Amino acid sequence: MIETNRLVLRLWREDDILPFSEINSDKEVMEYLPKCLSLEETEQFYNRIVAEHNAFGYGLYAVEKKSDGCFIGYVGFHHFDFDADFSPGVEIGWRLARKHWGQGYATEAAKACIDYARKHRLFNEIYSFTTVCNRRSERVMQKIGMGRVSFFSHPSLPKGHKLEPHVLYKLELPDENFGIGGKSIDEIKHNYKP
Repeated sequence: MIETNRLVLRLWREDDILPFSEINSDKEVMEYLPKCLSLEETEQFYNRIVAEHNAFGYGLYAVEKKSDGCFIGYVGFHHFDFDADFSPGVEIGWRLARKHWGQGYATEAAKACIDYARKHRLFNEIYSFTTVCNRRSERVMQKIGMGRVSFFSHPSLPKGHKLEPHVLYKLELPDENFGIGGKSIDEIKHNYKP
C-alpha cells in the first residue's frame, strides 16, 4: 500500500470492477483513448492489472480517498512492449473518475508512486505518453518531474487516426543496483507470463 496525505493506493478488489467500469464508459474520461470500455472489457482489463501485480509486485494501483474510502480510479505502473524504439519499458499512468479531476489527485498519487519506485529500486527509468491533444495528462507528466523527449506515432493505432500522434516523456531513476531482490528489470520481464 502507498499512502499520501489524501489518498491510499492499494491492490485491487473485485468490488472495484463496477465503479471502474463506470469510469471506463465515461466519454470524457476516455476522450483521448480509442474507445469506451464495456463491463466485460473492464473485467478483462482488471484481470490484466491483477496479473501484472502478481508478476512484478507492483502495477496500476487502485486509488481511494482517505476521507471516505471512495474508489476514484488508478495510478501506477504498466509494462509496455509495443513496436517503438524506446520499447519495452515501464510507463506511469493514471485514469480517474471525472468528478475527481482538477483536485491534484493524479499528481499527488503519481509522485508517491515514483517515490516508491525509487525507494524500492524497481527500475531505473520510467516513461509516460499520451496523444498530443491530451494537455491535461501532459501537464501531470510535467508536474511530476518528467521531461519531454520526443513525439512518435503510436503503432497500436491506425495510420491517420486522430489519436495516433503521441508525445513521449521520460524520467531517470538511476541506481546501480536497480531491480527487485537483485534481479534486473530484464530478468523480471523475461519471467512475466500475462
